[in-house]
Amino acid sequence: MKKSVLVALSLLSNLVFAQNEASFNTETGAVHIPKLQIVGDTSGTSYAIDLKNTGDVNFSVTEVKPLAAITGISNIQVGTRPYYLIENMEDGELKTQLQQCNEKPLKKTEFSIGHRGAAMQYPEHTKESYTAAARMGAGVVECDVTFTKDKQLVCRHSQCDLHTTTNILATPLAAKCTKPFTPADAASGAAASATCCTSDITLAEFKTLCGKMDASNSKATTVAEYLNGTPSWRTDLYATCATLMTHAESIELFKQLDVKMTPELKSASVTMPYEGSYTQEQYAQQMIDEYKAAKVPASQVFAQSFNLNDILYWIAKEPDFGKQAVFLDELETLDGVDKSTARLPELVAKGVKIIGPPTWMLVTAENGKIVPSAYAKKAKALGLEIITWTLERSGPLNTGGGWYYQSINSIVKKDGDMMTFLDVMAKQVGIRAIFSDWPATVTYYANCMGL
Repeated sequence: MKKSVLVALSLLSNLVFAQNEASFNTETGAVHIPKLQIVGDTSGTSYAIDLKNTGDVNFSVTEVKPLAAITGISNIQVGTRPYYLIENMEDGELKTQLQQCNEKPLKKTEFSIGHRGAAMQYPEHTKESYTAAARMGAGVVECDVTFTKDKQLVCRHSQCDLHTTTNILATPLAAKCTKPFTPADAASGAAASATCCTSDITLAEFKTLCGKMDASNSKATTVAEYLNGTPSWRTDLYATCATLMTHAESIELFKQLDVKMTPELKSASVTMPYEGSYTQEQYAQQMIDEYKAAKVPASQVFAQSFNLNDILYWIAKEPDFGKQAVFLDELETLDGVDKSTARLPELVAKGVKIIGPPTWMLVTAENGKIVPSAYAKKAKALGLEIITWTLERSGPLNTGGGWYYQSINSIVKKDGDMMTFLDVMAKQVGIRAIFSDWPATVTYYANCMGL
């Protein structure tokens, strides 16, 4: 509730600070008390209160809210992993600097983006995964957006990944899958397979499913075996029945968590226009319309797409959203990076402000060190902002780091190299933010470096 009455500081004697915490902004005169109780109030209700100094000892009470109405997470937790990674680093100035932050209070940071939530250990694109990302300090969280048979938007990394990210094959809805489960055949060498898409089922049917870790067992001869393929460096501990979400539900959750939002409009696996009438432009507009309906300011949304036409559509039709839309630039081979680098001026001319290449496109190895690539240097010279993906998606790095480190595989030797890699991204490449499957790692680094 809003208040405009003046209260003297002496009245604060009627308030009991539950955690002895308060913050005062010397520039604005604003006071924020995160948790207090009122003497004589037998309800046990705790409140947050905001005041503004109006001179001498007088304050204007600007807002009072029961804590149940407060959004966001103030107690950021990163667990032990960042400390493990730092201890695993080679001795040096960076390691020492990161060690010295080990007792620093941590805050949410927009440098840390929750990639599908906290997908290293939580089933991706579920309420549990998103909440975990926010608790790890991710200031931005991602919902990959696709659509169901009845053209409703939901959070899935791919339109056709339900067979690996949910329990659909173990439910009666398996009968509606594009391709039913086919067991592995050792004699012919054929792998187990299935294809189940959001467009195979309605939204109501989608909401009956449970999220699981994204994995499958190619040697499976039964559905149970097929669903049980989680890599050893991940876990099924939080995958008992994770909660799937619509795009609109993710927006409301992100508002409650007080994080910014980065939806990715996924390429449709069905022919567009879908059912002859649902066009790509309608799909792109529908995603933006759900933010507008939820009254989310465009400044809180970083819409993404690998399809440049989607970005150009938003720039033209929804300029408030389009000016910070992220074009996801990806080429599958190192031979293609020169072509992508040469295209950067064209992107700028078309109004693109932010690009999102994979991590390996931004760095190269030089004299045994990680340094910015020609692509990264060109992008920065053109004034483009860079968001990159994805940290903590490669498992143990003792074998070179795999796809996400492919341009520097020869010098990646152990897990601690991840922090050096992140430091180069932040300080030398100059990225705006980075997606991570375990946002805690990025949150720790960002807090230590003041990002």
